[in-house]
Amino acid sequence: MTQKYEPIIGLEIHAELQTNSKMFCSCSADYSNAPEPNTFICPVCTGLPGAMPVLNKKAIEQATLVGLSLNCSINEFNTFARKNYFYPDLPKGYQISQYDLPIASKGYLDILDDTESPMRVIVRRVHLEEDTAKLSHEKNYALVDFNRAGVPLLEIVSEPDMRSVEAALSYATKIRAILRYLGVNSGDMEKGILRFEANVSVRPSGSSELRTRTEIKNLNSFRALTRASAYEIERQIKVYEAGGEVVQETLGWNEARGVTVSQRGKEDAHDYRYFPEPDLPPLQLDRTWIDSIKDQLPELPDAKTARFISDFKLTPSEAQLLTSEQTLANYFESIVAKSKSTAKTIHSWIAGEFMRYMNDSGLALEEINLPAEKFAQLIDMVADKTISGNSGKIVLNEIIKNGGDPQEIVKAKNLAQVSDTGFIQEAIEKVLSDNPKEVEQFLAGKETIIQWLMGQVARATKGKADPNVAKELLVKALEERRK
Repeated sequence: MTQKYEPIIGLEIHAELQTNSKMFCSCSADYSNAPEPNTFICPVCTGLPGAMPVLNKKAIEQATLVGLSLNCSINEFNTFARKNYFYPDLPKGYQISQYDLPIASKGYLDILDDTESPMRVIVRRVHLEEDTAKLSHEKNYALVDFNRAGVPLLEIVSEPDMRSVEAALSYATKIRAILRYLGVNSGDMEKGILRFEANVSVRPSGSSELRTRTEIKNLNSFRALTRASAYEIERQIKVYEAGGEVVQETLGWNEARGVTVSQRGKEDAHDYRYFPEPDLPPLQLDRTWIDSIKDQLPELPDAKTARFISDFKLTPSEAQLLTSEQTLANYFESIVAKSKSTAKTIHSWIAGEFMRYMNDSGLALEEINLPAEKFAQLIDMVADKTISGNSGKIVLNEIIKNGGDPQEIVKAKNLAQVSDTGFIQEAIEKVLSDNPKEVEQFLAGKETIIQWLMGQVARATKGKADPNVAKELLVKALEERRK
C-alpha cells in the first residue's frame, strides 16, 4: 500500500541555545540546575506589565553561526514579532519570535536518503524566539515552572523535501551533530533541549500536489521522530484508502501506545495574529560583524569526513561514524597521533570494542576512563603481536574499569602472546587427542571445523598463543593425520 503513496516530510527543529542568560532578560538560562521551581525568574520572563525585553547578544551570535553552518543567507535587517496564543506555559499570552524577517534564510543541508544516495534539503529559515515555561500535569491540576520561560530558542525550519522516514532521520541527526560541533546546543533530547516537530503528508506516487499535512509536536528522541512519522504516514494512507480526507491538525505522540493523538486544530500564521514587537527595535547586523562570526566556524562534520577519507584512507561510512560526534573525531585523531598503527586499525578498535562498551554502559565518551595515549599503546601491542586480539579486549576493559598501564596489566595477568612453537605444539597435540570426533570430521572434508579447533587451542593456551603460528601448526598436525 505504501508504494502507491509518497510521504512528504518537513521538520521544525527547536534547539535551546547555550547562553548564560535568557533571551530577553538577565535571569540564568541554566534552568536544569535551579534550586527549585520559579527561582530563575524576573518581571521580564514572567510577563509582568511594564517589563521591557533586551536582546541577548550571545544568542544572536550563536544563531548567526548556525545560519552560516547551514549555508543560509544572514539577513542584515531582521525583526522580532509577537506570536499571540494563550496557554498556561506562555506567561505573556504571546511569544516574542521572528516571523517575516528572520535572522537567516534560504539555506540547505546535504544528506543521504533511504537508498544512501545524496540529496539536498532546503532550509527555509532559522529564527530566534523564547522558550515557554514548563507544565507538570497531575491528576486534576497542572503546575507551572517559569524557570525555562524566556530561554533562547532557535527554530530551524526545512522545506517539505524529505520523502522517507530514513531521510528525515538523516537530516535530524546531521543537524544535531552540527549544533554540537558549534557548541551552541548539547543535543540532550531527553531533557527537551533539542526537540523535533514533523510535518507529514502523503500523496499518490508520481504526483506533484501537496496534500493536507499534520504536525506532530514535541518529539524528543530519534526513536520518537521515526516511529511517529512512520505511524502517521500509514494512518494517512489508510484514511485516503477508505475514501476519507486528512484533517489539518496538531498531533501528539503517545510513545507507550505507539500512536499519534489529536491535540488541536493546526493553526496557520493568521491565527497567531503576528505583529511587530513594539518593545524591540529592528536588529541590524553589520556585514563586517557577520564575517567575524563566520571566522569562528569550526571544521564541520562534512568537511571533517572528507578530510578523514582523504588523509586516513577511510571509507565514507568509517569516516562518518568517527565524525558523528566532535569529541569522538578528536579522540580518534589524538590516538592516531600517538600510535604506530594504521588509521583503519584504530577505527576498528573504536567502532568495535570501544563503542560496544559505550553502548553497554550507557556512558558518554567523556565519562570513560581511557586516555588516548593508553589506547594507542594497547592497539600497538596487539598490532606488534605482544598480545593477542582477545587479550587486548581484556586489557581494554581492565583499563576502562580500573585504570592502569597496558604493559603492567599484561604482565600482571600474564597475557603476553607466546610464539614458542614447542609450547603451542604441545597444546595442539592435547586438543587433537581430546577431540578425535572433530578430527575425523575434518579429515572427512569438513574443513570449517578448524575454527572450532582453533578456539580449543586458544582456550588451552589461555589466549596467549600467536594465532598465526597456532593455525599454521594446527593445519600441519591435521594434515599429518591425513597421511
